[in-house]
Amino acid sequence: MKTALLQLTSSDSPADNLATVRAMLREAAGAGAGFVATPEMTNCMSSNRDHQRSVLQTEEADETLAALRAEAKALGIWLVIGSLGIRTGDADGRFANRMFVIDPEGQVRARYDKIHMFDVNVSETETYRESAAYRPGDRAVTVETPFATLGLTICYDVRFPYLHRALAKAGAEVIVAPAAFSQVTGAAHWDPLLRARAIETGCWVLAPAQTGLHPASVEQPPRRTYGHTLAVAPWGEVIADAGVEPGITYVTLDRAAVAEARRRVPSLTHDRPFEGP
Repeated sequence: MKTALLQLTSSDSPADNLATVRAMLREAAGAGAGFVATPEMTNCMSSNRDHQRSVLQTEEADETLAALRAEAKALGIWLVIGSLGIRTGDADGRFANRMFVIDPEGQVRARYDKIHMFDVNVSETETYRESAAYRPGDRAVTVETPFATLGLTICYDVRFPYLHRALAKAGAEVIVAPAAFSQVTGAAHWDPLLRARAIETGCWVLAPAQTGLHPASVEQPPRRTYGHTLAVAPWGEVIADAGVEPGITYVTLDRAAVAEARRRVPSLTHDRPFEGP
């Protein structure tokens, strides 16, 4: 399956981001891609809670989701929307960081809410509290497609091997890992984490990423992301690295590579019970 990974520099304007993504989807489909994936927070990169409340919508009303479903149907492609910020009915007002898998008929085949929240102090000047704005999910998700079974993860999930192992043991052959990684953690950890998850599971790992300095229409701390959209093969080889410019990266998925990697090192069948330390 020819696959396209979109690398974006999303702003805090859902309408502007949608126009960019639609154009890239058409370009990717025109190049023969039957499966396209976008990064985390495709619709809105913002840390300003007031602005988020003013532009984010419920799933039923979300204009980005509706338009991209229609686009997937028109182009006849499978589409993973890496994630959208979605309003929920939660009493505390928190949003969902939600991935959508769309089939060529424009139907939502799966949803995944990011489980692990990025609550970290990278440095004295770079602090994140994702859980203040987004509530974590509590369910791992796989979805079958004609070309592979997908396991769904988002960004910070990459640091939790047990999630990826659970996905692989449930049948995942391709793990989708859209992200908006910080520059500091990305430079140190992005490549080795993604390669490790591929090696441990014998899965393809596809990681479409946000990149660069993200424009904002309201006051908020400047947000810069690492880029380097990666495609990692089941044996751990980096097949593609998009660098730091926005654009489309193409990779051809070979399902047989999953079986071959797992035949050579069948670690998914070697779990042993043990007592804790």
